[in-house]
Amino acid sequence: MTFNWPGRGSNSPILTEFALSPSRKIECATWGAPPPEAPTIVLLHEGLGCIRLWRDFPARLALATGGGVLAYSRLGYGNSSAITPPLPVTRMADEATDVLPRLIEAIAPETLVLVGHSDGGTIAAHYLAGPTHPALKAAVLMAPHFYCEPSNIAAIRSTCAAYRNGDLRDRLAKYHASVDGAFYGWAETWLDPAFASWDMRDQLANWRHRVLFVQGRDDPYGSSGQAEAAATSPYAEIAWLDACAHSPHLDQSVPTLKLIADFLAKLSG
Repeated sequence: MTFNWPGRGSNSPILTEFALSPSRKIECATWGAPPPEAPTIVLLHEGLGCIRLWRDFPARLALATGGGVLAYSRLGYGNSSAITPPLPVTRMADEATDVLPRLIEAIAPETLVLVGHSDGGTIAAHYLAGPTHPALKAAVLMAPHFYCEPSNIAAIRSTCAAYRNGDLRDRLAKYHASVDGAFYGWAETWLDPAFASWDMRDQLANWRHRVLFVQGRDDPYGSSGQAEAAATSPYAEIAWLDACAHSPHLDQSVPTLKLIADFLAKLSG
C-alpha cells in the first residue's frame, strides 16, 4: 500500500489516515513538500501524545529544515483505532518492527529522518538497532528512554495520581478519542513489574546512523544515565538544554529547532 501525501500544508496540518488493516487505522498529518521533492521527517510522539499534542512544532520544523514532515498517532491515541490495555511490555519494540516500517515503506521517502520524543524516541532507537529503510539518514531522539529507572517510575506514579484525582483526564480527553485506553495503555506498561528490568542499552551498539540526543537538564522522567548510554555509540552526539524538562520541543522550542536544523544541515553538507 502506498501513502498519498495529501498536500503542502504549512501552518496547519493536512489530515489523512493509513490503514494497517481493515479494522486498524492510524491518523496522519503532513506539513510541507512530499517526497521526492524534500527530505521526509517522521515524528514519533511521546507516551501520551498524538498529532495535535505536537502543537505548532511540526510546522516550525518543516520551515526550519525545508523538509516535509509527517506525524501520526499510534494505535489507541488521538483519533487512531482504539486499543485495549494492558499492552505487552514489548510495545515500543513492536511499534518499531511492525507499524513504523510499514508506514515508511508506504511513504517511499528518498531521504528519511526520524524525530522521536520520549517513548517515541525509544521507538526510533529500537528502529535504528534493527533493519532500516535504505532512505534513512539520521534520527533525533528527544528525552528517550533506554532502560527503566526508579525516578522514571516515581514520575509515572505521580502522573497516575493526577489522572485519577486531578484534571489530567479531562485535559487529555480533548485529544484522545479513547482517553482511558490511551492513558492506561501507557501507564500500565511502564508500571508492570516485568518492565522494571527492561533495558535496551546493549542494542545501541547496532546503530549505524547519525543520532542527535537532546535532553533537558530538569527532566523528571530520565536521568543523565540515558545520555551516558547514548554516548556509548560512536554515531551519537549529545545536546543538553538548560531550563528544560521532559519536552525540549515545547520547553525550549527555539534552541531545539536550531539544534535539529543545524544537525541536518551538517549531514547534508
